[in-house]
Amino acid sequence: MSFTSGVTRWRDVYVVAGSRAVSVCGDFLAATTLALVLQQSGHGGLAVSGLLLAASLPLALLAPITGRLADRADSRTVLTVVPLLQAGVCLALAFTGHPVAIIGLVALLACGLAFTQPVTAALLPEIAHPDDLAKASGLSQTAGNIGMLVAPALAGILVGRSGARVPLLLDAASYLALVAAALTLRTRRKGEKSREAPLARWRLRDDRTLTVMVGVLAATIAGVSMIQVVEVFFIRDTLGASTTLFGFVAASWTVGMLAGNVLFSRVPPRRITVPAVLLVTGGSCLPLLLGAAVPGPYWLIPLWIAGGVCNGGINVFTMVIVAGRTPSAARGRAFAALNAAVQGAGMIGLLVAGPLVETADPRLLMAVAGAFGLIMTLVSVPLVRREPPSDPHMSGSPPGRDSVAA
Repeated sequence: MSFTSGVTRWRDVYVVAGSRAVSVCGDFLAATTLALVLQQSGHGGLAVSGLLLAASLPLALLAPITGRLADRADSRTVLTVVPLLQAGVCLALAFTGHPVAIIGLVALLACGLAFTQPVTAALLPEIAHPDDLAKASGLSQTAGNIGMLVAPALAGILVGRSGARVPLLLDAASYLALVAAALTLRTRRKGEKSREAPLARWRLRDDRTLTVMVGVLAATIAGVSMIQVVEVFFIRDTLGASTTLFGFVAASWTVGMLAGNVLFSRVPPRRITVPAVLLVTGGSCLPLLLGAAVPGPYWLIPLWIAGGVCNGGINVFTMVIVAGRTPSAARGRAFAALNAAVQGAGMIGLLVAGPLVETADPRLLMAVAGAFGLIMTLVSVPLVRREPPSDPHMSGSPPGRDSVAA
């Protein structure tokens, strides 16, 4: 039967949040483990860079395919079949030591993620009433951040005590847990080809305001990705921090994201607008610019927490904005396009940072990256301040015919 009651299924929200925590923890556990394996085996930065690219490139390249599939396939089918295949890939990784084979298998894992991410993202607005979507998104983002915090430390402990095989087997088990979670979800999107031609031909660039927002987010992600490479040289070499202090600084951004998820999930839906997204995006860039001028590493901790708080706001607001401005039947394509832009920008940032860090001062690179993101957001706010009214079919509409209760 159609799920048209307009009532949030909180049980399903908690299932999605729990599965996100398990998924993110498993993915970061595997990524950290494989990076350690390559480093301990004597392979250099080229192999690690190849690993990072293999984990990102499929999400950008496959977006046109995975977005359409997310809108046409049964969500339960995708969320059970694909993780089963990913579990098999993880089992193969646990018994593989050659760097080329490792990178190839990681690319296969990322292909699976390219299919499941837009399905899960499009499913959450069908589970939650529009008035509760920010809270539901905040819960999901918080669960993912917890998994992100736990995974690196867990990987270090497990690799040190038992080698790489155990954490990779745990990652395989996490995919089996995702299958179990998918089977317990009562809400599912049934993929039906839309009978309305405008929805069948919907593209992200048809919405100018949404396109501007995604473009600014992509530019900011490129700068943040570049800083992920630069900060280790800035914090360790320029500021003279110990490895322990570096770990605390790096983790403080994620701590801020946790706080931001809780804080911004309480914002009333009417206040969640595209200009608001751009303002919190600028807020995430300002600490990077200020951080370039600090005299010591301890100053970065409160700045990184503040940046993480705004980053949490970006995650919550983006979910609400994309769901509100996109037809229900096209949300898989919308979230796939968003993922493609973010992943593509992240890869550009990583690729640009490598050569730059060899020739430029890390402090200067920090300032340029932060200033670039801040300027982009400030320039874009006037472009979207006068938003065109959303189509009632696209904004705040309750789940329709493609959402059913099982």
